[in-house]
Amino acid sequence: MEQQKYDNLKLGERGAIISIIAYICLSALKLFIGYTANSEALRADGLNNATDIVASIAVLIGLRLSRKPADEDHPYGHWKAETVSSLIASFIMMAVGLQVLYEAISSVLEGKHESPDLISAWTGIFCAVVMYFVYRYNKRLANKINSQAVMAAAKDNISDAWVSIGTVVGIVGAQFNLPWLDSLTAVVVGFLICKTAWDIFREASHHLTDGYDENKIQSYKETVLTVYGVKGVKDIRARSYGNNAVVDIVLLVKSNLDIRDAHEISTKVENELKQVHDVYDVHVHVEPN
Repeated sequence: MEQQKYDNLKLGERGAIISIIAYICLSALKLFIGYTANSEALRADGLNNATDIVASIAVLIGLRLSRKPADEDHPYGHWKAETVSSLIASFIMMAVGLQVLYEAISSVLEGKHESPDLISAWTGIFCAVVMYFVYRYNKRLANKINSQAVMAAAKDNISDAWVSIGTVVGIVGAQFNLPWLDSLTAVVVGFLICKTAWDIFREASHHLTDGYDENKIQSYKETVLTVYGVKGVKDIRARSYGNNAVVDIVLLVKSNLDIRDAHEISTKVENELKQVHDVYDVHVHVEPN
């Protein structure tokens, strides 16, 4: 099972590489057209994609580090490197989001008198379509291999698609004697970048501080209670190592059981959680009741 998880991480690298290639091409296109067509919104969108290159590289590095086996300094493995990479990606995105906001708000306050060329709108539509297909690929991949980092990349992909659509709306609106609408759209783009960064940061920090979904813990408990010989669950906790779940559980069993029977029940509980919920590791403590 452990080898399969390492293979999944390697497969996840494909999603990061595809994102990097897409972002390099699209950011270059948006920045070039944005400057030549005088579109502030498209330039802001291009800067967004430029930061996404760095963020995707961080995800790729995190996935590769996660594949390193356990060593003396990391007896539990390097699984959390994947989550750390998501956290770093959120910092990069937030920094650029704030920069885009600052420049866009300054532009709105100064007032803009020239409407962008309509080719910038067609560029935005093309880029939105490309990012939508990249999102679909990464989302399917993230669900298949249960990867937090690849799912973060997918969220960033769909956010970029919506940002491009918003950019197009602003550019088209600016054609109707509303040139300030292009700058205002750049402000919205900045907010969207910051929101995506915050969402990724919140989820990554939740995992790194050993936060865990209470509904999943409850489902683990329900599964354990179906195992023959378990009279109750005194305590159950769980934490994440990258995309892996580790469960600590205290079982209540009959007080007259010998140590061999108690050990057998513990083994059944471990196997059940691993098979039903794909839990990576289970630590069981047995107490008489």
